[in-house]
Amino acid sequence: MFRSKLKTIFLASAALFMAFSLIAFPQEAVSASLRGLDMWLQIVFPSLLPFFIVSEMLIGFGVVKFIGILLEPFMRPLFRVPGVGGFALAMGMASGYPAGAKLTARLRQEGQITKTEAERLVSFTNSSNPLFIFGAVSVGFFHNAKLGIILALAHYLGNLTVGLIMRFYGNRESKREQEKKQISIRVALSELHRTRIKDNRPIGKLLGDAVMSSVQTLLMIGGFIILFSVINKLLFHLHITAFFAEAFEIVLLIFHFPAELSIPFFSGLFEITLGSQLISLIQEATLMEQAIVTSLILGFCGFSVQAQVASILAQTDIDFKPFFFARIIHGLFAAFYTLILWGPVYERINENEQPSNTLPVSFLHEDSPFYTNMASWAELGSVITIAMLALYVVIYAKRMVFTKNS
Repeated sequence: MFRSKLKTIFLASAALFMAFSLIAFPQEAVSASLRGLDMWLQIVFPSLLPFFIVSEMLIGFGVVKFIGILLEPFMRPLFRVPGVGGFALAMGMASGYPAGAKLTARLRQEGQITKTEAERLVSFTNSSNPLFIFGAVSVGFFHNAKLGIILALAHYLGNLTVGLIMRFYGNRESKREQEKKQISIRVALSELHRTRIKDNRPIGKLLGDAVMSSVQTLLMIGGFIILFSVINKLLFHLHITAFFAEAFEIVLLIFHFPAELSIPFFSGLFEITLGSQLISLIQEATLMEQAIVTSLILGFCGFSVQAQVASILAQTDIDFKPFFFARIIHGLFAAFYTLILWGPVYERINENEQPSNTLPVSFLHEDSPFYTNMASWAELGSVITIAMLALYVVIYAKRMVFTKNS
């Protein structure tokens, strides 16, 4: 009872503190909100929406069940999750945060995985997508495309390592897990057909449900991105970031890292995009040190993404604690892999070239193909977002009218 009251007081105090901070720094809050909105509007929404819609349709048509039967002999021995986890892993790696959590939650709601299996699965199916690692971080912030190779290798190796560790999470193997299933195309096709018949929704209804569910999830994600962008900005202006950064300085100095990385590292714990950008600007650190810290925050994925995942998992009985624990492990292993792979991978790639943190000036010029393509993508992303939001409103209005008439 006392802990419950203490939690209530803490949450109420945090909300009041947030409100007063917004009043004290209105201009900074608006600026941070616009930054988060711009990121969601141009990049997050158009990049995640197709994956979300397609995954919903694949589940409804039984394709995920089909893939699950074929991948069962691979996923069960390695990660102690059903074969459908292979689909969640692939889609999570391709589309990025928090697609893995959404797919895991849907599989749990469909009854295709148990609670423990879902908690194992969600711990290693949420990762950053290659486009973000190579495009935004490596090229956009560090101006070094080759750095993306080492960051991606460390990130995905760390993710798979988390999956192998989390296989020991939970109770001993159940009879269901001990059953050895043979790969059978006939059985897989039979389950695909049975799943589609059981769903029993017309294609139009299934597509509408996929759009509605995907847009609702992305609206929630957009809210969290904007919220944590504002929180990060306010913490900086309230000098709270600098206060906690002093503690991180001690840890960094123990490992012989520059103390200047402390503030970017703390910012990255909240929002990985801002943290990665700030790390790239620290001239006192070597490129290897910058890469190690960047890998750590990419693996941890930031409180912003974790809040998104927590909101998705709250719709099911999946516990959030294993996911949070897995993010700490992922961050540490990603940093470790960056360290041990730096010599044999990155330095070997650059052994015949002069290592540099910069790209040719022509590449960064406003008239270069890079900037032209990025500008076109940003403009197209905004158009896609607005168009899909309009479609969502139309579908929602029609369903409200149908419900009212019926």
